[in-house]
Amino acid sequence: MTTDLESRLTAYRPAVLSLFRVVFGLLYCAHGTAKLFDWPVPMNIPVGHWPYWWAGLIEFVAGLLIMTGLFTRAAAFVASGQMAVAYLWEHQPLALWPIDPAQGGHGGGEPSVLYCFGFLLLVFTGGGSYALDRLRNRSQ
Repeated sequence: MTTDLESRLTAYRPAVLSLFRVVFGLLYCAHGTAKLFDWPVPMNIPVGHWPYWWAGLIEFVAGLLIMTGLFTRAAAFVASGQMAVAYLWEHQPLALWPIDPAQGGHGGGEPSVLYCFGFLLLVFTGGGSYALDRLRNRSQ
């Protein structure tokens, strides 16, 4: 029975990986639009303000690339690195563990760590079967 369940779930792996990529990219892009365009949540960050505006630019561009599955591995590598830096610069100095309330509220560093490792996963898996990278690779 478990073998049957295993094979059924494995058949959906490429599509679910693409779904994961799209959702992760969309949420990451929304962080960027909040910083750059004050949408969907206003953050009121002045243009060019270091490092937040520049982080927003990375989040917006990499989020779009990841969401569409274009240059997924490269964009995910940059996004993973940015999230590691965000954790190390902003959260880790406040407390070692990401879940520690000293990091602002209920563990302010957890999203940075989760994004970092989620994007690292995409570096190694690629964008899945429903990614523009597949179309780009076919034409070469």
